[in-house]
Amino acid sequence: MRAEDWLARRASLSPENVALIDTLDGDREITFKEWNESANRTAHFFKDALNVRKGDRVAVIAKNSVAYLDIWFALNKLGAVLQNLNWRLTPYELADLVADAEPVCLVYSPEFEEVVTGLVEKLDTAAPALVCMCEKCVHEGHHLRGRTTKPGAPLPDPQITLDDPWVICYTGGTTGLPKGAVLTYRSITANAVNTIVSWGLSPDDVTILNAPLFHTGGLNVFTAPLVYLGGTSIVCAEFSVDQTIDLLSGGGVSIWFGVPTMFVMMQNHASWAKADFGSCRFLISGGAPCPMPVFEKFWALDVDFKTGYGLTEAGPNTFWLPAEQVREKRGAVGYPLFHVDIELRDDVGNPVGTNEVGELFIRGPHLFAGYWRDQQATNDAVQNGWLRTGDLAMRDDDGCYWIKGRIKDMIISGGENIYPSEIENVLHSHPLVSEAAVFGVPNEKWGEVGCAAVVLQEGGNITMDALRQFCEERLARYKIPLQFHIADHLPKTGANKIDKQALVKKYS
Repeated sequence: MRAEDWLARRASLSPENVALIDTLDGDREITFKEWNESANRTAHFFKDALNVRKGDRVAVIAKNSVAYLDIWFALNKLGAVLQNLNWRLTPYELADLVADAEPVCLVYSPEFEEVVTGLVEKLDTAAPALVCMCEKCVHEGHHLRGRTTKPGAPLPDPQITLDDPWVICYTGGTTGLPKGAVLTYRSITANAVNTIVSWGLSPDDVTILNAPLFHTGGLNVFTAPLVYLGGTSIVCAEFSVDQTIDLLSGGGVSIWFGVPTMFVMMQNHASWAKADFGSCRFLISGGAPCPMPVFEKFWALDVDFKTGYGLTEAGPNTFWLPAEQVREKRGAVGYPLFHVDIELRDDVGNPVGTNEVGELFIRGPHLFAGYWRDQQATNDAVQNGWLRTGDLAMRDDDGCYWIKGRIKDMIISGGENIYPSEIENVLHSHPLVSEAAVFGVPNEKWGEVGCAAVVLQEGGNITMDALRQFCEERLARYKIPLQFHIADHLPKTGANKIDKQALVKKYS
């Protein structure tokens, strides 16, 4: 039995522990023994039917499901690599990512068949083998149901090392194509260990998995650590306010992670008044700054609600705030996890003092191995073993950290990273647009939303609806600015750069 085969190890240590509860199949409980056998069958299918071998990439476009998790851990057994694609992206965007990682096969759930067809049409190279995830699919070609005839026995040892890649998780960039952060067995394992020992997780913990598996949050905040430990994940296709409140009130959930927008939607929902969080040890918010009123409403119900900080390239779990300090240090992210080092530096790289703001640098075994096929971006991000986050933070007299803002030109809306340059490039491609600037403005529901200010070519005339439609054809829906404004000119700084701070003040 290989140490790197997570499910095999966990199945041998706690075979009858409930690993997954499948809400898509009548709340069916799946033990680690059962899950391990299912993942073995899935691995045999990929190996025999599709010739997937160590190092091969397998892309997935699907909402959360037990089958998706089967694939992730089947690839572990083969030494292959998961490329977890964002199903919110357009075929144009997805085709670029598929061309970048060159997966040998692409697994999709039926609701994304049209998207997959579109992206295949846009590929300049040979398309990967397509595999429909539906167990009852009637279409020709490969189907995941083919795994049902495969053995549940272990596979040959693929000779995995801790430095081999397990996931290529794409994270946006301020310029160009999103970058594929390579998460190795070392980084995913270190994040699991850090989380278990620093957050105090136990095999009795139960969480809700409704953060998308195309994000590191869905994979690694709780899912992987609970597999490592022997806890339970309740698998949901996606976030639903009613379902989440029902699950949290049902008495079985002890821990849960969400982005601020989820918590805001819950608190504005009619079911909030009847919610019972008595079984929850703690709830943690991440992905974006969380409004203080959200904290206070949970605290009024005596819920240990706190904010975290992380990023795809580091964990993502980085800090922890003890329960006894949650209200004393309102909004702090806390202290570095067990195997995490933190430095704060000024703009010339010197350490800053206590209660001073500096750029956050992170070091530890949980860091990614670099960006897929992008050595220059890797060199820019990692300096002498330290990850440069582009975020600003402060350390108080007790050694507790607070996130103060972002250096990067980035909008975080509902937990999604939105990069203005990508949208500006699309707007600039419109023949009637002379100049465009995209920036974030505060929003009560989403925390922040995109706002676009556009200068038209002389004599140009276009409606805001037409500009929005132009963007919708080329960008994922969540990237589309909520507001569009026609401006006579865009304010500039002394260096003749667009003054986005002035635009934020004008349009907020």
